[in-house]
Amino acid sequence: MRIVIVEDEKPNSDRLTRLIMALKPNAHILIVLESITDSIAWFSTNPTPDLVMMDVRLSDGLSFEILSKIKISCPIIFTTAYDEYAVRAFKFNSVDYLLKPVVPEELAAAFSKLDTLVKDELNTKLENLLNFVSAKEYRSRFLLPYRDGFKTLLVSDIKYFFLELKIIKAKLHNGTEEVIPLKMDELESQLDPKLFFRANRQYIIHIDAIDQIYNHFNSKLVVLIKNNPGLEIIVSREKAGLLKTWIDY
Repeated sequence: MRIVIVEDEKPNSDRLTRLIMALKPNAHILIVLESITDSIAWFSTNPTPDLVMMDVRLSDGLSFEILSKIKISCPIIFTTAYDEYAVRAFKFNSVDYLLKPVVPEELAAAFSKLDTLVKDELNTKLENLLNFVSAKEYRSRFLLPYRDGFKTLLVSDIKYFFLELKIIKAKLHNGTEEVIPLKMDELESQLDPKLFFRANRQYIIHIDAIDQIYNHFNSKLVVLIKNNPGLEIIVSREKAGLLKTWIDY
């Protein structure tokens, strides 16, 4: 942990340094700054540390003036002999507000709070990174055998997929059908779940292909497909709620 101390009284900065090193032996005190002017100059030209221990009252004014002129993005633990600045301190990146003389127990509690905040921030960043890395791209086309070569079939041209005699076929908007050389479970995992729904073991339907939905006996549903008279796709009671949620989202 790289720490900057802002304190204009040397006995206080020396004592704070000893307390920090006793609690965090691997910490590195980068510098002790004694005034607003020195602090602004240092923070303006150096990388942000991991923590700032900052006295509120300095020889040339209140340390809040530092924070009003430059942005310090790391956590800050304020130390002061006066408690009237506590509310103002927490408007900044304040982890804690310790009254002088700082005692080891209170400093340890402040570091514990800091460790929790850092851990939560790291977990959030890791979660965001994992979500970004693992963002799945769904299939947008198929490459299908055609005569002596191949042809492409766009997923956007498909109304629904169905299983017939153990063969998966895609029904297109133009009324034609194409054989899809995949298993139903494989196909389902490759399609965007916002657009396609596995109605039952035989059908995967596109949301825009649905014409009407009717209640069926035993809490099942019947889905009718646009421009496909006579085709009724039965959705089980277990999946009926999922289908309504999917359409209504």
